[in-house]
Amino acid sequence: MLEKTVRTFTFIVTKDCQLACKYCYLVGKNDKERMSFNTAKAAIDYVLSDSYISSSHGIDFSFIGGEPFLEIELIDRICDYIKSELFWRNHHWFDNYVFSFSTNGINYNSKEVQNFIKKNYTHLSIGITIDGTKLKHDINRVWKDNPNKGSYDDVVKNIPLWLSQYPDEATKVTISSADLPYITESVLHLYSLGIHTVNINVVFEDVWKDGDDNLFENELIKLADAIIEGSYYMDYECSLFSDGIGKPLDPVNDNGNWCGSGHMLSVDAAGNFYPCTRFAAYSLREKKPVIIGNVRAGIDKNKLRPFLTLDRLTQSPQKCINCEVASGCAWCQGENYDAADTNTIYQRSTAICKMHKARVRANNYYWNKLFRKLELEGKREEFELNRPKNQNPIC
Repeated sequence: MLEKTVRTFTFIVTKDCQLACKYCYLVGKNDKERMSFNTAKAAIDYVLSDSYISSSHGIDFSFIGGEPFLEIELIDRICDYIKSELFWRNHHWFDNYVFSFSTNGINYNSKEVQNFIKKNYTHLSIGITIDGTKLKHDINRVWKDNPNKGSYDDVVKNIPLWLSQYPDEATKVTISSADLPYITESVLHLYSLGIHTVNINVVFEDVWKDGDDNLFENELIKLADAIIEGSYYMDYECSLFSDGIGKPLDPVNDNGNWCGSGHMLSVDAAGNFYPCTRFAAYSLREKKPVIIGNVRAGIDKNKLRPFLTLDRLTQSPQKCINCEVASGCAWCQGENYDAADTNTIYQRSTAICKMHKARVRANNYYWNKLFRKLELEGKREEFELNRPKNQNPIC
């Protein structure tokens, strides 16, 4: 019996990128580790025949780097092979698959990328990362060969083409300590570009300074005022505001693992399998990679099993379990492992604790102000019927 889930399988096709983003968690990027087609082919053959992976209703074949579109010819060949194998095997994923990408957008308008999109259009999900205004974007998203040059101008020129092809796609914004003052103007700027869904997360690493939580809260209150007073809330959304966060922990309904580690398997250029990409060597500062198999021998289910047992209670300290605003507080399983005192995956990092609490305070302000306005205008029912559906916190 098929699980009513969509499995994710990620190809780390390259560890190279045109950019050297200052907040990037990939500490081992290089231009040498490039996946071969034979390695990808072997991984596909294993995935399509493995009973555990194939037990899901659908599959998301994800491609990352570095920058995945640097390897568009390889990706095109991989996707052609996947499609042909799904057909010849009469696989139940034949019309239940998607090829997904998160790209820096620099070569989105290239002939090769556009030909690939044309060929696979109905089975693609492509997100372009643009961090906001030119000022905010260029603080962190700089060129590898020229760290003093930001990449905003090279990305924003491709946003109209992207939105004409995928008008409902979201962008993902990352917030670091340095760019906290620019959140409000950046979200409004992204709305002005025609992007209706802005997903935002703070970096999970322990980089936050004293007072950053107060800056974050104040900036989110400014953003809340701007969204409500400008009536953006009916047609636009920002993931920082969700009425499902900031409540005490429900040990039954809130006890899942936050991220999909163990269900988001990945393979690298050497043919090694990982429980997710954050356990590959180029993602880790302090720890050794966690390899759970390879394309020749397959996945060692005993090495995978601990990841499938992870939940909130088994890895959270007591202060998190007892926290009055625990719901919606996120984590990255790979960062938990990298920051842990030992090699355990059961020690949750709490580096973003104060940032989550600041978000909750601003979130409460947002929803209280919005509902008061809607009640006064008699539009509460209309809003509930037509509100954006993706107002959930993200990883």
